[in-house]
Amino acid sequence: LAFKLEETQFGQLTYMRIYQGMLKKGNYIHNVNDGKKIKLARIVRMHSNDMEEIDEAHAGDVVAMFGIDCRSMDTFSDGDMNLAMSSMFVPEPVMSLAVKPAETKMQNNFAKALTKFTKEDPTLRVKVDSETKETVLSGMGELHLEVYIERMKREYNVECISGQPNVNYKETIAARAEFDWLHKKQSGGSGQYAKVSGYIEPMSEEEIKELGKPNEFKNKCIGTNIPPEYYPSCEKGMNDAMHEGSLVGCEVEGIRVVLQDGASHAVDSSDMAFRICMANAIRETMKTAQPSVLEPVMTVEVEIPSEFQGAVTASLSKRMGMIQSSDMNDDGSGLKLEAHVPLANMFGYSTELRSLTQGKGEFTMEYFNHTPVPRDVQNDLMEKYRMERLEKEAAA
Repeated sequence: LAFKLEETQFGQLTYMRIYQGMLKKGNYIHNVNDGKKIKLARIVRMHSNDMEEIDEAHAGDVVAMFGIDCRSMDTFSDGDMNLAMSSMFVPEPVMSLAVKPAETKMQNNFAKALTKFTKEDPTLRVKVDSETKETVLSGMGELHLEVYIERMKREYNVECISGQPNVNYKETIAARAEFDWLHKKQSGGSGQYAKVSGYIEPMSEEEIKELGKPNEFKNKCIGTNIPPEYYPSCEKGMNDAMHEGSLVGCEVEGIRVVLQDGASHAVDSSDMAFRICMANAIRETMKTAQPSVLEPVMTVEVEIPSEFQGAVTASLSKRMGMIQSSDMNDDGSGLKLEAHVPLANMFGYSTELRSLTQGKGEFTMEYFNHTPVPRDVQNDLMEKYRMERLEKEAAA
């Protein structure tokens, strides 16, 4: 199992743990995840920064190898076994940041850096926004993204311009709602015609876990009012609606879409017509199904000297934090606080904590869950999204 990647002057150094069998210099191994066959040209045992060349390694050894192009958590075998080891749990990213190189000539190094970083860290994601064409970096928090921007500067000599961090909100519904939607368009020649009817309803967390995906499409059509070849298009339309919700344009989760009936036209119906019809039906119906915006909530652990307890607790409460536990250490000099705090309220907390505790306090943060935002915050987010859409339309 490849568990760590490191860039050296000789190329990528891959750290591996051997769980079964033996590795020998000159042998071939297969990457179970992508099927690539690789020759072991050089195996080394690491002692801090020193490398000791070895000819073979056995089960239980941790070794490093050169010349292996892989990702972190890839499984390797001798080619006879096709079993991949279960990867560590990788949570979904909770914060995004638009980044670009300061100068155009840095573009190549910028792309190399992002490719390498996403290979070595499965919690870091990179995507290009289809509308703005910006490169968006997503990770587990403000510090996580700052570290990679600093590494680009230090290791690849790429100065980055970054935008404001964006919290990854999600949308959901709280009530069942029926839909009966007609999509009809005539523009010379064959037009577009599709009609779908059914309902959407919320899913519980247990159902989502059992299903293994955030949303579900159920086809309960009887007869051929919608020809069977258009069912996949209806599901694609549902997926389109789930990528961008109607409230603030964020990803939608926790919704079951049930298709019950519809209608088609012998000439004007098409895959695209049913896909557009289904997406529009869901987006409009969501507005009547008690929609809400969900924000990521983090588990924050703060370790401080006990004399600063009052100031730090007040600071967490001001950031809408809910204190879960407070443990004093044995001699009473230190305190460990655990709280659930909305991620949107955690910007700049490290600076505030240092100033409150004379530099003696420290904290760690990890994703807990998504919970509904207060109504006033939801209204602000909806207004901001509406203004952004108006600006884009005006610019177009």
